[in-house]
Formats: sequence, structure tokens, C-alpha cells
Amino acid sequence: MFKKILVANRGEISCRVFKTAKRMGIGTVAVYSEADRNALHVDMADEAVFIGAAPAAESYLVIDKIIDACKQTGAEAVHPGYGFLSERAEFAERLAAEGIAFIGPPKGAIEAMGDKITSKKIAADADVSTVPGVMGLIEDAEHAVKIASGIGYPVMIKASAGGGGKGMRIAWNDAEAREGFERSKSEAASSFGDDRIFIEKFVTEPRHIEIQVLADTKGNCIYLGERECSIQRRNQKVIEEAPSPFLDAETRKAMGEQAVALAKAVDYASAGTVEFIVDKERNFYFLEMNTRLQVEHPVTELITGVDLVEQMIRVAAGEELAISQEDVKLNGWAVESRLYAEDPYRNFLPSIGRLTRYRPPQEGEGSDGHIVRNDTGVFEGGEISMFYDPMIAKLCTWAEDRNTAVEKMSDALDHFEVEGIGHNIPFLSAVMDHDRFRSGNITTAFIAEEYPDGFHGVEVDCQMSKDLSAVAVVLDAIERERGASASKDRFENGAANSGKTVRLDRENTRAILERDGAEYVVTIGEGSPQRLLTDWQPGDTLAKVSIDGLPTAFKVDPVPGGYRLRHRGVDQKVQVLSNRVAELAALMPEKLPPDTSNMLLCPMPGLVVALHVEEGAQVQEGQALAIVEAMKMENVLRAERSAKVAKIPVGVGDSLAVDEVIMEFEA
Repeated sequence: MFKKILVANRGEISCRVFKTAKRMGIGTVAVYSEADRNALHVDMADEAVFIGAAPAAESYLVIDKIIDACKQTGAEAVHPGYGFLSERAEFAERLAAEGIAFIGPPKGAIEAMGDKITSKKIAADADVSTVPGVMGLIEDAEHAVKIASGIGYPVMIKASAGGGGKGMRIAWNDAEAREGFERSKSEAASSFGDDRIFIEKFVTEPRHIEIQVLADTKGNCIYLGERECSIQRRNQKVIEEAPSPFLDAETRKAMGEQAVALAKAVDYASAGTVEFIVDKERNFYFLEMNTRLQVEHPVTELITGVDLVEQMIRVAAGEELAISQEDVKLNGWAVESRLYAEDPYRNFLPSIGRLTRYRPPQEGEGSDGHIVRNDTGVFEGGEISMFYDPMIAKLCTWAEDRNTAVEKMSDALDHFEVEGIGHNIPFLSAVMDHDRFRSGNITTAFIAEEYPDGFHGVEVDCQMSKDLSAVAVVLDAIERERGASASKDRFENGAANSGKTVRLDRENTRAILERDGAEYVVTIGEGSPQRLLTDWQPGDTLAKVSIDGLPTAFKVDPVPGGYRLRHRGVDQKVQVLSNRVAELAALMPEKLPPDTSNMLLCPMPGLVVALHVEEGAQVQEGQALAIVEAMKMENVLRAERSAKVAKIPVGVGDSLAVDEVIMEFEA
């Protein structure tokens, strides 16, 4: 077994690998860029080596620097994590030449599966079901239109060397095929250094289901069940679960056996994932093979009990798999939510900055047997950089059945405190409580279909309004009790307070509060009384509250006259006022935001890579105006209406802050 390994990566995946290596008694080495000097993965490792400037092309992607770090520290093996060099055949080859083990598959398997065109040909030869398409390289946009028309719309335009949703577009007509080709080609060149593009049929009502495989160098290969990855945004997975609520045992077996056949066809060794598109009739088609550890691997670990990182290390050390296919049992249900630094209220655009608060829910096994796991690479006070992927953490829950696992995820998200940057916790919470998600009736179009106009928060229903109001009343009472001496404001057992009004969404409702021992009894309006129990104290940012015997949690921020409460995707300001103040508040005009309708604002911190119009130009609704690149993704900004461009105060190459003006239009 290796004595020391280096992880050629950063963030949460480096921390994840270090945890297993330390448990196995293996020394660990981190590498870091200028932007990551104070990163968590650097602190976790036994040793750390500086490898260059913040841009990945000058640090994490420079093979020579990784090899030098191995030589400096005596690392015998390298785990690549995912992204960066993880699927670069040249990297595996260079390590081998230096006598350093690569904790991943052989160079030939990476080459074969890393090229989507080649991989589909190999899959077809191995009798793996494949999607209809044209695997030849596409010459230009017009060639793309011709091919797409021949296949029949809709089509998927994809980068041959792509991954993570980059270099990928869906086209429903000729115009979208032209633009999709150009954008995919550009993204592929900047992200992968390879601008080759191919086109295949887009399967409607598809599910994205993948099979985890594990193989050694002795010819043994097994599959460890499947993962449902259909909740996606812009082809990027957001929520995953294992097993899939859609597959039956027969389909699972067929998909698993085909995945193993493909792995054996390329002499695969290590952990890998074979991804499939599955239609509503459970017909499945090979999509691609990821020759690395997947972001969502924790859900497989939770339902199988197999540490995939440990198995990768053992295979790389020449050991034979100690697990046979008969040993693989799927136990319970696991759900993973990807927490991203992005603003769901701004169409999920990236967010950067300092984590002024980062408090994950308590990890480990609960009293009822459920498990909470949080894989992360950040810490409170740390920075989310514009140079890398915006992932903050991967929150996982396990329980004996799907409904319980989902409910535990909802609760864990309520307990997860992140401040200082935009994040997608409200959206994740909304999905967990969505009736369609709860039913398991999902496809890769779930987000587009259920949130066609973007995410604007969760609508507050009657029960939620009642709960928020009751919690606010109790928090207000606790604050007043602490601030009061032995005064009439103190609540004694049985004493009532009828002098308060709850103001929520500009609506006033009368509230009555009583005490019954440690419990608060709250009556909102004409509703029935609710019994609340909490140990919240003024200044706490999280209120753990039992409402009528059901434990839950609310994030709490003080606002004038009340509290900003966040729970299950709801974000509401709730004021607790005297009756007179409430009457006056109802007369106050609503403060409206400034009018920016004559401006194109930068929706996220990013780099201007293209300006498609000039000052004085007349633009039409939907016309592309500019492209801003942020966190390795190109974002096309379009005109919302017809207008004349009056001023363009920025230029190509400028770095912009959020809401910085890109263009001004004539009024």
C-alpha cells in the first residue's frame, strides 16, 4: 500500500480523499494556487505545495507542477479528484513515466471514453444501447444545421471532450442549431482546449440515470447500483439520489450489465460511471462514461456501504477487488443536494465573496437511524473565488425509505446556515417540498417545466403564514422577557397578551400569546391555538422550534420591528407590532426599487468576452447583446425589448461586478 498520496485538485473533493487516506494510514499532500493559500484542503493535508497563480491554467492544470510537487514530497501516487486533470490521458501517461501511480483508470480507457465520439462507437461495438446521432466531427454552423435537420429536432449539440454541462446546447430549430454550435465550440475551446463538436438526438421526457462501476487490474468488474440525476439546470446536476425511484430490478440489472460490458471493453480499472438517458418506457441509451470519481458518489456509498475512494486507492496499488457482484446490496435511500454559490433569484447566476457565516447541520447518525453527511471544502470566513467551480458543499441524507430521506434533507437544509454570498438553499428546499419531486415523477426538464420563469421564492400558504407568524410572536416575547425586569411585560403561566399585531406581506393579523409552563400558546387571527417550544435566545441565528410537537428550524435575522425568517424555501419579513404602530404601518407607501429598465446590467461578477452591438445600434427583443463569462460558463445577455443603444461604458476584457452597467438605452 502507498505511504503517501497527493491529490491534484482542490476544494471538497480533496478534503474527501484526504479523509479516506488518513483513515487508511496514508500520508497526504495538497497542492494549492495563490487563491487557495488559506483553503480548507490545504489545512487538512499533512503537507502542501504551492503550484502557481489563481487561474487553473497556471496552477491546477499544469502537469509539470503536479509532478514536481510529487517529487518534492515523495508522494507515490496521485488522486486526481474530478475536473481539472482527472480525465486527461496525458496526465496518467506522464505520471507513469515518472514512476508515480495514477489513482484512476489506464491511459487507454481515458482516451477511449474521454472522446464522446469514440466512446459511442466502442459502446455500440460492445452491444450497449446508444442514442441516434452523427458521431463525425462538425465543420461549421451550417454543417451543424444540415446534420440536425437530418436527425430531426430537437438535438443535443455537445463538445466531444465536454463535461459538467459545459459545451452543451439543446437546439429546437435551425437558428438555435447555429448559435448552439458557436457557443458550444467556444465553451469547449476555453474549458477543455478541444473544440470538436458532435450532434445526437435529444430524447424527450428523459431521465438521467447513471451506473457506478468498479473494476480492478485482474479482470474483475462490478456495478454498484444506479443514481438518479434528473434534477438538472443547464445540463448541470443539482440533486441526485440512489437508487432511482423509476427503475425496476430488471432494468437495473440490464443497465448494470451493459455498463460492466463497456468497462471491460476498454480494460477499465478503478471507479467509473456509465451514464444513460432513460425514456418514459424505460428504454435506455448510453450517454457517456466518466473515467473518474463522480461528484455524486456519496449517495452510492451511503446505500452500499462501499468507500469508493478506498477502492480506487486499493486498485491503483494492485489489489484485487474484495467485493463480488453478489456482495452488492442496496440498502435504504440517499439524497444529495449540491449547494452552489449562486443567486436563485437572479436566474442562478454565480456569486462570489466571503462566507460570513457557514454552519452546516450536525453530521452523523440521528436518534431514528437517519444519516446526515456534508462533503465540503470551505469554512466560515473563507472566500468563494471567481476562478473555480461555485460549489460550496454536497449535503447528503440517508434513511430507510425515499420519503424519509427527502424529509430529512428538507430538515437539514433548514439547519444549514450560509451568509455573505448568494446560494441556492432556498431553491433546494423548494424542490424537496415540491409535490412532483416527492412523487418521483421527474425528468431532466423538471426545473425548466416547474420554474419556467425562474425561481422567485416559495409562495406562502395559509399554514406557513400561520407558522411564521407564531414563531415571530414567540421570538418577540422572548426578547421582551429578557429585556424586562420584573415588569408587567413578563409572561407568567396563564397570563395573556392581546396587544400585538403580526404584519406579514403588508397584511395585519391579531395575535394572542399565552404561556403554559415552558410552552408558548399562540393564536393567530381566527385560527386554532399552536403550541411552540424553543430554546432560542436573542442573537441566535437559528431557531429550533417545536410546533405542535413537530420539530423544525427557522433561520432568524432581526429587522426593524420583527424578524426575517427563512424556512423551506420561504424568505419572509414578519413584524410584531403594537396595534397602533401596525395601523400606521399599513398607511406607509411601499418603497419601489429604482427603474433600471433602460439599462443592461451585469447579472453576475464576470468577464466581458464579447459585445455584439455598438452605440447607436437599434436592437430587437431577444437579440444577443453581450457575452459575460463567469466560473467557466459563457452567459449570453439578450435584449428584453426593442431599443436604441445610447451608451456602452465597458469593453471586451473588462471584469465587472454584479449590477454594473454594460449598456444604456434611449428612454
